[in-house]
Amino acid sequence: MTSPESENQGYEKKDINVIKVIVVAVGILIILIMIIVVLNDFFTAEKEEIVYEQTLKPENPLLQELRAKENETLNTYKLLDPVHRIYQIPIERAMQLLVQEAGG
Repeated sequence: MTSPESENQGYEKKDINVIKVIVVAVGILIILIMIIVVLNDFFTAEKEEIVYEQTLKPENPLLQELRAKENETLNTYKLLDPVHRIYQIPIERAMQLLVQEAGG
């Protein structure tokens, strides 16, 4: 007779279920790929937000001043040279005058 101790020693009497191992491995691989894709999207979005906050959003005061001067130059009337009677007019009005001049 064999004792219970001798049955537990030795080698496995049956093979592993290969299909279950493959299914589990494929499942783990799919989950891992999904995690990588989600993390990549998350980090890309965070990086874009940081770039926007640090470089694109803040507006330099010198740039604001320059834009204000440009707007004033483009949209106001002004006497530039009283001797030669040279005037500055808004750009929209200048374009209207050019169209009228070209048309007739």
